[in-house]
Amino acid sequence: MGRWSRPLAREFVVWLEAEARAHWLDVGCGTGALTAAICELGSPASVVACDPSGPFVDAARNALADKRVTFELAPGPYLPEREGGFGVVVSGLVLNFVPDAERALTAMRSRLRPGGFLAAYVWDYAGVQFLNEFWREAVALDAGAASLDETRRFSLCNPEALTSVFGAAGLKDVALTRLELATPFSSFEDYWQPFLGRTGPAPSYVASLESPRREQLKERLRERLRPEADGSISLRASAWAVRGLAGSK
Repeated sequence: MGRWSRPLAREFVVWLEAEARAHWLDVGCGTGALTAAICELGSPASVVACDPSGPFVDAARNALADKRVTFELAPGPYLPEREGGFGVVVSGLVLNFVPDAERALTAMRSRLRPGGFLAAYVWDYAGVQFLNEFWREAVALDAGAASLDETRRFSLCNPEALTSVFGAAGLKDVALTRLELATPFSSFEDYWQPFLGRTGPAPSYVASLESPRREQLKERLRERLRPEADGSISLRASAWAVRGLAGSK
């Protein structure tokens, strides 16, 4: 998923149309994909980017040299504060991994200035073709793999759940959109190799397979995807983005 996080972050920042010179808080910044997009496209006055993972914060700090950005370690609900509050609080590809999304959003909302807004985005797993094709073939070979499919595991990743949790967290005038992007692969191996990385549900599942079953899955996928004459594979992915204004605290 990582290679697509940066183009998706750009789509998100463009959709937000935040005013220039705003003060931003990026919650769960990871390795800095969204922070970089904010700096490039959002014309911020400042960005405080935080994450509970020290290695992620270090990686983001080393990758993005921008005087407007401050990186902070922020365990759990202990988010950075700013006198007067932040104009924009954002979180990218994080909410569905948080045990209590409403509580997390309420904490983020508490960091907003009056009139500021909070926004987030998550993958629309039902619309991520490169994962959908993988799980179709995995489940065809092993019905037990169905429980690992992100479309079943992450119930928050749909319009109704997202708008509902934003409202429950006290956000007003909640708006939602679907972001779409192309996810091209130069060859079948370009598609397949990330599944050997052992990180995430699909790669972990591949790692659990004995070699013959792994090869069987690989060949079924090759047949399903049918690369173009030049070997490339053209797929698409989508995500849900949602935003809301600060209400009464």
